[in-house]
Amino acid sequence: MSATETKTPELRTPGRYRHYKGSDYDVYEVATHSEDESSLVVYRPCYGEKALWVRPLSMFLEEVVVEGKPVPRFAYIGDIPTDEKMI
Repeated sequence: MSATETKTPELRTPGRYRHYKGSDYDVYEVATHSEDESSLVVYRPCYGEKALWVRPLSMFLEEVVVEGKPVPRFAYIGDIPTDEKMI
C-alpha cells in the first residue's frame, strides 16, 4: 500500500467501485465531518459532469437487497486508471 493509499475495514482508497445498479465511481478518500467527526466517503461518478460527492461511510459500505439477496451497495473493482486520477 502506498503512502497515500488508505484502508478502512472494508474500503480501499483510492479505488474504483461499482454501484449495485451498475455505474462506476472513483473513491478518493474518507474524510471527517468537521462538526460531528463522522466518516464521509469522497467520490465522483465516472460519467456525466463528474461532480464530487460525499456519502456517510456506513451507508457506502451497507448491503442492499436485490432480487431477495443482500449485495454490497458499492463493490471494489480495481484501481483508478492513472490518467483519470484527479485529487
